[in-house]
Amino acid sequence: MSTREELFGKGLGAYGKGNLDDAIAAFDEAVQLDPTYADAYFALANCYNKKGNVDEAIAAIRKAIELNPEEALYHTELSRLYVQRGMVPEAEAARAEAMRLQRVR
Repeated sequence: MSTREELFGKGLGAYGKGNLDDAIAAFDEAVQLDPTYADAYFALANCYNKKGNVDEAIAAIRKAIELNPEEALYHTELSRLYVQRGMVPEAEAARAEAMRLQRVR
């Protein structure tokens, strides 16, 4: 049985080769193994976005934020996704939160 880190690495390798479906499968397996693995949800968001599934990407990045609300990068990604959806007020709020978190560090 693979560890979550091994599955994450497998997903990154597949993503790097442009094999988004394989990457998604590996990241999904990682979060099945550890539902608190925020970085895997972040990676899923990137995969879904690259496939054009912005709604799924937003759901994945929201889950990452739920698990690790102090990670500024997650809020930045959420802001970018909201911009793609034309959700300007939400994008601005997510960006403001990312900036606040960056100042705190």
